[in-house]
Amino acid sequence: MSKLKITYRKSAIGYTQRQKGTIRALGLRKLNQTVEHDDTPVIRGMLDKVSHLVDVQEVK
Repeated sequence: MSKLKITYRKSAIGYTQRQKGTIRALGLRKLNQTVEHDDTPVIRGMLDKVSHLVDVQEVK
C-alpha cells in the first residue's frame, strides 16, 4: 500500500472548527510539520476537506 506525506502549510486560524478538527485528526500540530499516513479513502476524504491548508505527496 502506498503512503501519503502530508505537510501542514497554512494556519487554520479563521477557518471552521470542523476543519481545525480535521487537521488535528491527521496528527498535525504545528506549521510545516509532516506526517505519513496510508493512502486510504478515509484519509483522502479528510485531505479533500483541508486541501487548501496542506501539501500532499505520494510516497512509494
